[in-house]
Amino acid sequence: GGKDSICLLLMLKAIIGKGFKKVNLSAIHIDGDFSCGASFEKEFLQSFCDEIDVKLYFKEQKNTLKDFNCYSCSRKRRRLIFDIAKENDIDTIAFGHHRDDNIETLLLNLFHIGDFAAMLPKIKFQKFDKTIIRPLIYVSEKDIIAFAKQNEILKTFCKCPLGQKSKRNDVKKIIKDIERDFPNIKSNLSKASFLYGSKKALRCK
Repeated sequence: GGKDSICLLLMLKAIIGKGFKKVNLSAIHIDGDFSCGASFEKEFLQSFCDEIDVKLYFKEQKNTLKDFNCYSCSRKRRRLIFDIAKENDIDTIAFGHHRDDNIETLLLNLFHIGDFAAMLPKIKFQKFDKTIIRPLIYVSEKDIIAFAKQNEILKTFCKCPLGQKSKRNDVKKIIKDIERDFPNIKSNLSKASFLYGSKKALRCK
């Protein structure tokens, strides 16, 4: 529902069947009172998917402010996505995580639990019998923003009550500060994440 997912959908639609395997492409949107990231309205998403001839599935996520946190929200949202995939015989799920998401996850895991762990470009979840892919994981958020602007994907605002107060946002600021003295910090962290930081993802599959 955010810029990353919309850009990913456009890119997948553009390449499928053009040198890449022909597959049935669908989109899934998890809606709720507190949308994670810059989410678009359902009406816009439906119109957008109709225009590019992609089937769109909606699911409502119920959240309350009591005990609300990013981790539990993310797990609930992912479970709903897996449920939709199972109900509709979807075997591969593409997430819009980009390079910046990956290195932020790496540092969050390092800071919070002392685990040098990040995401994987592709992983098979045996529990759900589904494969997750992250086609944008090598792409910087800066490039995605540029692509979004070129395709007139309008910016919306985060509805999450945690919003700018999240630990992920704190890590963004830390990386930005370090980048002033070490310009290659993002590419180096990304490289390190794939060399050494994927053990947790493999353990949790």
